[in-house]
Amino acid sequence: MKLSFLAMLLCLLLASTPKAHASVFDVTSATYGAKPGSDVSTALAKAWSDACASPSASKVVIPSGTYNLKEATFRGPCKAPIEMQVQGILQAPADASQLTRPDTWVGFQYIDMLTLLGGGTFDGQGALSWNQNDCHKNKNCKPLPVNLRFEFLTNSKVQDITSLNSKFFHMHVFRCNHTTFQQLTITAPDESRNTDGIHIGASTAINITHSKIGTGDDCISIGDDSHEITVTDVTCGPGHGISIGSLGKYKEEKDVTGIIVKNCTLANTENGVRIKTFPDSPSPSTASGIHYEDIIMVNVSNPILIDQLYCPYTQCEQKPPSKVKINNVSFKNIKGSSFTPLAVKLVCTTGIPCENVELTDIDLTYGGDKGPLTSMCSNVKPTITGVTKALGCATSSLAPLPLSKK
Repeated sequence: MKLSFLAMLLCLLLASTPKAHASVFDVTSATYGAKPGSDVSTALAKAWSDACASPSASKVVIPSGTYNLKEATFRGPCKAPIEMQVQGILQAPADASQLTRPDTWVGFQYIDMLTLLGGGTFDGQGALSWNQNDCHKNKNCKPLPVNLRFEFLTNSKVQDITSLNSKFFHMHVFRCNHTTFQQLTITAPDESRNTDGIHIGASTAINITHSKIGTGDDCISIGDDSHEITVTDVTCGPGHGISIGSLGKYKEEKDVTGIIVKNCTLANTENGVRIKTFPDSPSPSTASGIHYEDIIMVNVSNPILIDQLYCPYTQCEQKPPSKVKINNVSFKNIKGSSFTPLAVKLVCTTGIPCENVELTDIDLTYGGDKGPLTSMCSNVKPTITGVTKALGCATSSLAPLPLSKK
């Protein structure tokens, strides 16, 4: 009886104990002193340092308002889960030369269980830099700052934020595992060069979902050593599409495996769903297990594209074939309109042809109804099943095709 009474008392005490709340580190508090219209760099760095050192869950808050932020690197490991809630607008220096780290404006590194959210905006103010960017034609170009760089994150989430007018890539994801990006808005005009929305490299178990991306380059690009990447419910446009690659540019690149792109819409983009590799790869690698499914195209050039002659530089002419092996790729249930009559272009390398490429239920029209669509295939024999509208690709041409520079 006495034990039962003690057990009941313990349950009542536990039930009445309030749940622990995350400690809040507000940059505009008296402790940190940040104010809208001023540079928040020092206050934000101090708030992050205190929050990261907290033994319990913590939250860094940037309230509504517009703040200047010269640059920031938020580094872990932290002692407990940490959240950064950006409710306001953070503005980068318009002049990229003011940054001490030339390739990064805001970085997050070596953090487990980070949550970045809040409905706020990271404004890269990139207009001045776009005209200075020659990376589209110069492989030795100087780096420009990425809006948000995520490195060595695990079990993390980035949601409900806007990246605006980055000077270079909007988000660069490197060596991250089990991290989700959702409800994002990524925006730059279509003439902004190399402003990829989200670029992923050397990462595993990355999920991108329910986001709207419109830039001057790839909405999403997936580089080497990427595995188990899932992209769902993304609207892309303007931009260059959703791409695997480019691959095969550097020595000792690692394989890409397990990519799923599903339930996405591409509108007024220069490419649709694409795999691109450089010719004359310095090392062999493989891209396999890549699946595009349930995709809507709206006025898209090159809706379905494998391009193993990808080369934005004129010095690539007449180079040896790519050493990237493409295998186990499917394009399923892709519908909508093509801006050009060439709807399917599968250009594989002469040295190691693509294998196990499948086209299923492809239903595209030329600009609504401008005439028949065509297809082009080289060094690949795709399996074609289901409903296909005006897309044969049955005869595989071995003739060399013009190098792509988009």
